[in-house]
Amino acid sequence: MSGIFIDTSAFLAVLDADDEYHTKAKRAWEEILSSGRPMITSNYILVETSALVQNRLGLQATRVFQEDIVPLLTIRWVDSAIHSAATSALLAANRKKLSLVDCVSFEVMRHSLIKCAFTFDRHFKEQGFDSVPNK
Repeated sequence: MSGIFIDTSAFLAVLDADDEYHTKAKRAWEEILSSGRPMITSNYILVETSALVQNRLGLQATRVFQEDIVPLLTIRWVDSAIHSAATSALLAANRKKLSLVDCVSFEVMRHSLIKCAFTFDRHFKEQGFDSVPNK
């Protein structure tokens, strides 16, 4: 069974009831959980998500993320080769709205042969990945 990469945008939408994608995210999250499909993310996504959740939703939501969600994940730890490739891709793209964390995610997905992401970020589709849910 192929794994699915989980992006910051999906974590935020699941956790934040006021997020515009919350209903879609909650439904997709439940489907992914019940499928038994491996859920994969990177340590860069964990840092980005933790910072955003704490800032937008507070420490209780951060605790829920760390204690209830993170243990369900397989974490791909970014090494210097992936970081360097992602930095090169970011600089080559020369786009203000594309982040280093996005580029790291694409490198992690390619290296892990993951074809699908749970995300609301259009950059994943631009890079040729499938996304769940389809917006």
